[in-house]
Amino acid sequence: MIDLYYWPTPNGHKIPIMLEEAGLEYRVRPVNMLRGEQFRPAFLKVNPNNKIPAIVDRDGPGGRPFALFESGAILQYLAEKSGKLMPRELAARYTVIQWLTFQVANVGPMFGQCGHFLGYAPRKIPYAIERYRNETLRLYGVMDRRLAKVDYLAGDYSIADVATWPWVHVRWLHRIDLDAFPNVKRWYQAIGARPAVQRGVALLEERMKIGNPDAEAREALFGRQQLDQGRRAARRPARGAARSRPAGTRAAQAARARRTRGPGA
Repeated sequence: MIDLYYWPTPNGHKIPIMLEEAGLEYRVRPVNMLRGEQFRPAFLKVNPNNKIPAIVDRDGPGGRPFALFESGAILQYLAEKSGKLMPRELAARYTVIQWLTFQVANVGPMFGQCGHFLGYAPRKIPYAIERYRNETLRLYGVMDRRLAKVDYLAGDYSIADVATWPWVHVRWLHRIDLDAFPNVKRWYQAIGARPAVQRGVALLEERMKIGNPDAEAREALFGRQQLDQGRRAARRPARGAARSRPAGTRAAQAARARRTRGPGA
């Protein structure tokens, strides 16, 4: 049994899609990002970076519970655990990892910033909108040229497609017309027709909200809670540090003792 810490976002969708594709048993533990549940201490033990998705595999390596965060790492773990959507042959394997990294390092951050400045920013900033939408269009071009040569990003259907598809699924937030990218459109429709993908993306679908946040959601997603959490952590003494005396106390006492005893003592 795998515990899935989840909220219906593009990053969140990746993991239930993979769990469905792999046929792995899981139970959903919702983390309402819009209401600040990502800052709860119990969740921070699973992911100190206070983001979804995260998992706890109750039957992890060595038969012990194993917690894991970051969607790219989770997808690789689930692929290896199940033997699905990740080839064993070295060149094919690293082709998958290459396109998975393309999503994690490029598609997610750039599409995310494009969506932020179009759908979340309290005021429209033309430079930011142009910067990130142009980069989003460029990345669509990269995918479209790749998909003109192969059916899926790494050749065969893989975790690279599972990672990327949910970001294309919310293309309306980025003002993308898929007709301008026919190979991406063909790929998107083929993946969207898969029953496992349909089941994964439907998870908590009724609670999904993209763009136009209310005041509470804006604070939870972008407000000072995240900074305050960091300050609280910084105020905690380091493990093993002396708690009863401020730094330098013992050194000062030793210096006073030497002065009292005199030279050569």
